[in-house]
Amino acid sequence: MSDQLETPLDMLVIQEMQLLLAEKRTALSTLRTGIAIFAFPLSVLSVLIATSKSYNLDDVMHWLVPLLLLNVALIVLAVYLIARAFRKIHHYDRLIDEYKRKHSRLASLLV
Repeated sequence: MSDQLETPLDMLVIQEMQLLLAEKRTALSTLRTGIAIFAFPLSVLSVLIATSKSYNLDDVMHWLVPLLLLNVALIVLAVYLIARAFRKIHHYDRLIDEYKRKHSRLASLLV
């Protein structure tokens, strides 16, 4: 009788763990997106610095200011996404550790 009660409970715990791991994967994908967004302004600025001898700053200032503002906005967005992803990843790690402490079967499945 107790085996029958443990099996649905075990399945519920495993399904909850699958949900937590899916949420953690989503947070990792947000982290990857934030890093990619952060890399774009850095590469644009690198190209601008590398080609700075090819143009006169006064002639391109009307293009440069909006571009720099856009880069700053992208950097802010990237930092937000990265910080948010780290917070969520640490939160899900704590929840997973808690589940592993409570359920020995999970501790044996997840290293």
